[in-house]
Amino acid sequence: MTDNILIQFSADRELKDTCMEIYESMGIDLNTAFRIFMERTKAVNGFPFHIDLSRNEMTREEALSAFNELREQAKDIQEMSIDEINAEINAVRAEKRIRNAVSRSN
Repeated sequence: MTDNILIQFSADRELKDTCMEIYESMGIDLNTAFRIFMERTKAVNGFPFHIDLSRNEMTREEALSAFNELREQAKDIQEMSIDEINAEINAVRAEKRIRNAVSRSN
């Protein structure tokens, strides 16, 4: 027989209530939802969903303003030829190969 333990944590009341409503609409309670979360975490050996940095959302006007500001900042930057771009890429790749070789030898 498996030993059951009590797990307690704090959460924002509004978040808890919203989640409870969602789970109840699915026919499960909060405890069952958390057990499902934990079982899935165990099964995949990590978070049971993709996690990334939150996105900063902006309005169309804010995006256009940011674009125009960047365009203004870049107007004095000289354009690069394809050969110059490739030379920079090759230099970065060469540095990376050296770092990898050094780290493997240590």
